[in-house]
Amino acid sequence: MKSRVMTAPGVEALVGNGPAAVALRQEVERVAPTDSKVLITGETGVGKELVARLIHQLSHRAAGPFAAVNCSSLPEALLESELFGHVKGSLAGVYRNPPGRLAAADGGSVFLDEIGEMTLGLQSALLRFLETGELQKLGTDHAERVDVRVMVATNRKLPELVEQGRFRADLFDRLNVIHLEVPALRDRREDIPALVEHFRQRGPHDTVARALSPKALEALVAYRWPGNVRELENVVTRLFVTGRQTVIGWEDLPPEIRSGPDPRPAHERRRTVADELYQRLIERGESFWTTVYPLYMRREITRGQLRELVKKGLDEARGNYRTVTRLFNMQPGEYKRFLNFLRKHACQLPFKDYR
Repeated sequence: MKSRVMTAPGVEALVGNGPAAVALRQEVERVAPTDSKVLITGETGVGKELVARLIHQLSHRAAGPFAAVNCSSLPEALLESELFGHVKGSLAGVYRNPPGRLAAADGGSVFLDEIGEMTLGLQSALLRFLETGELQKLGTDHAERVDVRVMVATNRKLPELVEQGRFRADLFDRLNVIHLEVPALRDRREDIPALVEHFRQRGPHDTVARALSPKALEALVAYRWPGNVRELENVVTRLFVTGRQTVIGWEDLPPEIRSGPDPRPAHERRRTVADELYQRLIERGESFWTTVYPLYMRREITRGQLRELVKKGLDEARGNYRTVTRLFNMQPGEYKRFLNFLRKHACQLPFKDYR
């Protein structure tokens, strides 16, 4: 059966024939014509931004701008400026009057990724904008009206954050008008062959490798894909770019994929991204700088997932960061580099909490 693909001009495809992919496409088609706010949830790497872009391109706002902002990538002051803009002199070292992303997307759509990482102060500012449709630049009392559709995404469970006092209940109610859950790749394995072919066709065409052997494809379908579609895309691209034979065999696959289906009982399989990374560091002896750092800098894992990984290390090390560096297979001289990295990205947890 030919794979069904939902596309929109200039937007990556939503590929798959399985029940989960079909249901998601139908939801996107129903939601797109409206101006309702959309909350998109799902694990890291499932394609939440792709869903938001499809909604935008299938809507009456398609001719307008689409602005995507990652709420976990900037400190609070810079994120506020990024969203709302600022006047010259309101931020140290800034001498321009740039519009915020919300104003720049007037007539279009804004996608706020990792909304669960937004601070309570910024949540209040976002709530005011959603209630009034007016935004106010940093450093001015003047407000301007903006016509923009807001879509947000998270891999966190917002109701739990609300209960913990880390996310405003009234903001959650404002955002949770339409809720779309993007399934994990392990829950739509039937779509993996179509996704593999899609990524192969989209990649370079001057490669030696042209196809996967049946055994190799079977292993890809069986693998648990903790990084979801993004991880699959990276693996497929790498296989075809580096393949030295016309057909990629099972022996050419990464070792973690060749190991076969996860033999653990189903109730034990729902491991977090931090669990997977911790296992790679502790059991496989991989280094933090070669395994975790690149994923974070490419935004393939979130600040929350990095903090969870650090927490696991501190639990094991009883709050001793030097011990954590050894657990994470760093060189003795990299202790300060590790702490500076954690401070810069707001991931240094109080060591006293773990003693």
